[in-house]
Amino acid sequence: MDTVALAVTDGMLHFELALAYEVFGPAPAAVTGPWYDIALCGPDAVRVGRFRLEPDHGLDQLSRADTVIVPGWADVDQDPPADLVEAVRAAHDAGARVASLCTGAFVLAAAGLLDGKRATTHWAHTQVLAARYPQVTVDPDVLYVDNGSVLTSAGKAAAMDLCLHLVRLDHGSSIANTLARRLVVPPHRDGGQAQFVTTPVPAPDNHPLAELFPWVIERLDRPLTVEDLARQARMSSRHLGRHFRSVTGTTPLQWLLTQRIRHAQELLETTDDSVDTIAAATGMGTATTLRRHFNRTVGVPPDSYRRTFRLRTRPA
Repeated sequence: MDTVALAVTDGMLHFELALAYEVFGPAPAAVTGPWYDIALCGPDAVRVGRFRLEPDHGLDQLSRADTVIVPGWADVDQDPPADLVEAVRAAHDAGARVASLCTGAFVLAAAGLLDGKRATTHWAHTQVLAARYPQVTVDPDVLYVDNGSVLTSAGKAAAMDLCLHLVRLDHGSSIANTLARRLVVPPHRDGGQAQFVTTPVPAPDNHPLAELFPWVIERLDRPLTVEDLARQARMSSRHLGRHFRSVTGTTPLQWLLTQRIRHAQELLETTDDSVDTIAAATGMGTATTLRRHFNRTVGVPPDSYRRTFRLRTRPA
């Protein structure tokens, strides 16, 4: 029987912890052989969100586990406890498979387990992770990354995707699918977390592009060029590019494409318009062009996105 140890300490996120406990705790009815022996490991009583938790074992027990799960770390601006980092590193050195859920990736990175590896975390914190640990290749788009003995998941519900992936590796697709049905979740989701990322227009401010942003948003159906934007902003194209890089961190054309994609997402969610109609309304021209850019940016085709996020009104 494989032992799954959940590393718990003050400052963990309760959602990811409870999710992992539900997946690796009670065995599905279809399992006739050994399941997981789950253990909570932490330093004495800990505070997880608004809950007080009594661990079964100390952190030293992590090194005796087959799989170690590190739930989300609540404050990514704060260094995780040294004893937790050391215990996770020791567990990996002892041969344990180590997986982080959401911002638990910051614990793995602090332990050096992600050095030279591809990893992910919640999309809102990928830039922080990449800046703090430059030796880690951070992928902001995927739901999870499997490096064999070290795995990381994106934010919140993506923890379920990774946990089901582990069950699939250990017990096969049939058992993982049965467990997913019991939990009323899909056994596998298409695309990555890019489809969940919001890209709001920067709040109005006194920066030089403050009046340009809403002007562009009102004209997304038109074939705007960098020269059009520069003319409206009353500056040269080169000057416009410098301001865009400073305010948005990207180029005018990339920002414009992002706004077109975001508008397409809104129309897919809230209307029954065809992909051709949405392509025209977002300045993409043709459905083929929209599908190409949408799939590359969001990670799934427009039709798949609509099926997932379509806002249905309740019957009267």
